[in-house]
Amino acid sequence: MSPPARLAPLDLGKLTPEQKQVADGIIKGPRGGLRGPFEPWLRSPVLADRAQKLGEYCRFNNTLPKDLSELAILLVGRRFKAQFEFYAHARLAKEAGLAPEIVEAVRTHQSPPFKREVERVVYDFVSEYLATNRVSDVNYKRAIEAFGEQGVVDLVGVSGYYMLVSMTLNVFQINVPPGEPEPLA
Repeated sequence: MSPPARLAPLDLGKLTPEQKQVADGIIKGPRGGLRGPFEPWLRSPVLADRAQKLGEYCRFNNTLPKDLSELAILLVGRRFKAQFEFYAHARLAKEAGLAPEIVEAVRTHQSPPFKREVERVVYDFVSEYLATNRVSDVNYKRAIEAFGEQGVVDLVGVSGYYMLVSMTLNVFQINVPPGEPEPLA
């Protein structure tokens, strides 16, 4: 059972002008709502605005294929045991074309059954960083060969942004929707 959220839901009718401007931007943007880290972030409207803009790039506009970006997000969510993040992005990863067997293997800490080398490149790069706080020359070179310099910078950006999201979700105890099981043991 999940602990209760630490912050009361915001009353959208009582937002400050700064909060309202940021909230409107999030709601009218590609996300369409204030799920996940956005309500906590709105307590600091400048942070919320800057983080959501970075997140919009990382989630919707980075140079990596969507399925590989989602794989990186799942690896970060699993590492930090961010239940809401993994719950939301498992569906998005499958919709982006990541095989359900890979999603399940990541969820259960198993070796994923990759069919494409680029999946393994992302997995090895992100997993190594999360385990050691470094990326070896071998995995760095593989990533550069697969994605180029901008792609590797985007992979780092996606991973780092979702570390911020994971910390936000975990600190403020943002849970999966009522009635949904937590995906991570």
